[in-house]
Amino acid sequence: MSDTKTQGFKIVSDNRQARFQYEILETYEAGIELVGTEVKSIRAGKVNLRDGYALIRNGEVLLSNVHISPHQSSSLFFNHDPTRTRKLLLHRQEIRKLIGKVEQQGLTLVPLKMYLKRGWVKVDLALVRGKKLHDKRDDMRKRQDKRDIERAMKNR
Repeated sequence: MSDTKTQGFKIVSDNRQARFQYEILETYEAGIELVGTEVKSIRAGKVNLRDGYALIRNGEVLLSNVHISPHQSSSLFFNHDPTRTRKLLLHRQEIRKLIGKVEQQGLTLVPLKMYLKRGWVKVDLALVRGKKLHDKRDDMRKRQDKRDIERAMKNR
């Protein structure tokens, strides 16, 4: 039987581009406030996190520009707006900590992945700093060197 921590865990969408464009400083797990058709679309894997970001307004964390496709089998009347702003659910002390870092240090909040955890939709939110072009090149060079070393060890 599987481990209880991994049981009921399914990654729905992953923002791999964020790991390339940003330096990740901290991550937070947040719940997300959704309507019924959004949950159905997320379970079907129809989510795009690529251009998403989070804002802090009036002591609330809001997820913007995340595209959740409208559900296929529901009518137009009951469907949701694909890119609407959604409220993220975090503890008050986490929100206060984020407010200080985002406003004073000029950092950004970016969603890394969306997943199902025991039936609940969760978002991994990262506190990030933008990478410079030379940092991105260094990462690509390191990755290529690692591949070359692995290839050489395999052929040895």
